[in-house]
Amino acid sequence: MPKRVDHAERRTEIAEALVRVAGRHGLHAVGMRDVAAEAGVSLRLVQYYFETKEKLLLFGLRHLTERFRERVATRIKDSGDSPGPRATIEALLMAALPTDEESRVFHFVYTSYAVLAVNDPALAAQPFIKDPDAAEEAVAGLLRQAQDADLLRPGVDPGLEAAGLLAMSAGLGTGVLVGQRSPESAAAVLEHQLDRVFQAATVAP
Repeated sequence: MPKRVDHAERRTEIAEALVRVAGRHGLHAVGMRDVAAEAGVSLRLVQYYFETKEKLLLFGLRHLTERFRERVATRIKDSGDSPGPRATIEALLMAALPTDEESRVFHFVYTSYAVLAVNDPALAAQPFIKDPDAAEEAVAGLLRQAQDADLLRPGVDPGLEAAGLLAMSAGLGTGVLVGQRSPESAAAVLEHQLDRVFQAATVAP
């Protein structure tokens, strides 16, 4: 009896291979043949599942985003049984910093997607813009919750602060990636900004 193929698992394996190759060489240098070799499958099989490089890149981006969500969820879980808005926001921001190999690859590959999206309308119009917008709205929602609970400093605009915090996290991550600053320095900058947003009483001792 022929072995049944788990197509979802096979697609995920190919996406993981894409991320590994892109993490070494950058997404611009990756071809479908490179991904096939990394995954240990034929080029024809990669083309069977994705047809074009663009479809492979789009699936890879969704896969990378899902891995990031899992990383954030783990950090939130490690924050305690009932993490408040600040701990949840901090988990999201810190997860994006390249502090280990997994997060380094995430930041490097995601930045590569950003560069490609400048000239690729399909990448820009689909998940690359939608996912950051969703993250910004999620952080703004947490800040609004904190504001309703009187946990924010007076005059804080949740929408503007959400955009600023996420942009700061991305910029600091790039700084760590290129060696401009250490992960500890980047984390300290984010903590400092959170201290400026939240009331002093909400800062953990």
